[in-house]
Formats: sequence, C-alpha cells, structure tokens
Amino acid sequence: MKKTSAAIVGLGRIASLLEEDSLREKPCTHAGAITANTDCVLVAGCDIDEERRRLFADKWQVPVYADAAEMLRIHTPQILVIATHPDSHYHYCRLAADFGIPAVICEKPLADNIREARKIARLAEHGLVIITNHERRYAQDHTRARAILDEAALGGLLSVRAVLYMGKTKRLLDVLWHDGTHLADAIMFLANARLKHRRRWGAPLTARAGTAWLEGELRAESSVQPIPVIIEVGAGRDHLVFEIEFSCEKGRLRIGNRIFEVWESAPSPYAEQFRSLKRTDEVFTGPTGYFANMVQDAVACVQEGGRTPRSSAADGLRVIEYLNSIKAWR
Repeated sequence: MKKTSAAIVGLGRIASLLEEDSLREKPCTHAGAITANTDCVLVAGCDIDEERRRLFADKWQVPVYADAAEMLRIHTPQILVIATHPDSHYHYCRLAADFGIPAVICEKPLADNIREARKIARLAEHGLVIITNHERRYAQDHTRARAILDEAALGGLLSVRAVLYMGKTKRLLDVLWHDGTHLADAIMFLANARLKHRRRWGAPLTARAGTAWLEGELRAESSVQPIPVIIEVGAGRDHLVFEIEFSCEKGRLRIGNRIFEVWESAPSPYAEQFRSLKRTDEVFTGPTGYFANMVQDAVACVQEGGRTPRSSAADGLRVIEYLNSIKAWR
C-alpha cells in the first residue's frame, strides 16, 4: 500500500524541536512521529520564520516553504499537521478543506476562542477529518486507566481531584488555557463524561502567584447523579505537576505525568473492623506511544473512509466550551 503523505505548518517545538530533548519519550513531535511511522511519509514543512525552516530542512531532509498554500499546491499531502498559534488554527483548517486534504492534526487548544472553535468543528461535520492533539487519549497508560474505570473494577466513580502546576511565574490563566486543555480533556476522556464548570475561588486567574480552585462536575449519559470535580491550578512552584485522582467506592486511581497508581480497599492493618487503601501491583512503565498512536490514527482515518478519530474536533470543542464557561480571559 502506498504510504500516506503528511506535511506540517508551524515548525516550532511541538512540530520538530522537542525531538532534541534527550529525556522525552520518542517520538515526541509531529515530525518525529510521522517519520517513525512505516505507513506515513513526511513530504514538506512550512513556517514564516526562516531559521525554523532551515533547522527543519536540515533535520528531516524535506523541502520547506514560507507559504502554506504554495506547499499544499505542490505536494497535496493527505495529512496536514497544524502546529501554529491557536489564533491561526481555523485559517489553516479552512485552507486544508479548500485544498481537499482528507485529514488534519490540529494542535491544542483547538482555537483561541469559542467562535473559531465552533467554526473548526463545523468543518469536521462537513467531511474534513480533524484530530485535536489531546495526546493523552492516545497514551497507553491513559487507555489502561480508562478501561479500569469503565470496568468499574474499583466500584463506581464518586469524585475527581486534579492538580496543575506548570510554571513558577506564569499567569494562572495561561497555565489553564495552554496546559489545562490537556487536563480537562483527560478528565473527560477517562471518566467518559462531560465536564461542566460551576464556580471558582482563590487567586484571580490573572495572577502570577497563588492558587485557584475550579469546582465543577462530570455528567455521563449513563449516570443520574453528577460527579463532583475539583481542579487546583497553582503558580509559585519550581516544579511541574499534572495529575488526576479518581475516587471510587472500592479504591482510587491516580494518573499523571509519570504517575500510574491503582489502590484497592482492603482490611486495615492499623485498626480492627476498618478498611484502608492498599496499592495494587499494577504499574505502567511505558512507553506510552502517545505521538506514535496519534499519527497512526490519522493514517487510518485517511485509509479507512468514515472512521472517527479518537480525539476529534468535537472533543476539542468540548474543552473550549469548558474553558469558555469559566470566563477566565474576560
């Protein structure tokens, strides 16, 4: 079978440069994942920055362009990766649709506002396959965690707590908007439910210090009662934290960056007639395959007509709707 061709617009960190990070699981960029996939071939790249074009061409040995339309006219790729700033995502999704590109991988957040996100989602409704890069949907540790919760191995889900620290002096708003997109989507994916915002307190989201708490709830089609959710977003820490804890009737599941823990209820070794949580032997050591599996999903969407991607434009829109409901940037 002929290889599926792919091109990238926006040649920065997530497109290519992070592949130089010796500590990250590989592949960890769009270009790295495309070239590692035996069913896919990287044909071109595009960026308005001359230095980024030079670095990309040197590393991946493909032609580069300053104009995306010119690149699409010459190469007609079957997958277009959009790794530009969110305010340009609709423009490039629209361009892909105009050129008849079958599939798009769009970086998160899907757009920089609710109006543009809805316009992108409508393009998907009219035939353009759009994958939102909420990478944890493709990570094998999160896939396993979803199965544990789906199977109710720990009993029914009762509540969710999450923590997000992504910079010592970043505005809480920016942490929420850029990395909170992954957190909100991971919560919805793992719980198989929609996240709704209710209220927030603590530090204002425009602050560069302190902690804010977001209270919300998950609503699943199969559940009568909503599941309460608390998200802590903090600054002032010199370390990164991205983790989610699912509290269930008979245990808990904790997952995050390099975190995978399953705890079960057992007779307490500390007090008679009480039960405590005991960590199980289940572990996950990786690799997660998060980027590789996303590219494979995109290839399958091109080769199999009518396939729905695991991380769709609709999923990306739901995250934007959640963030918009917080009114964090107004």
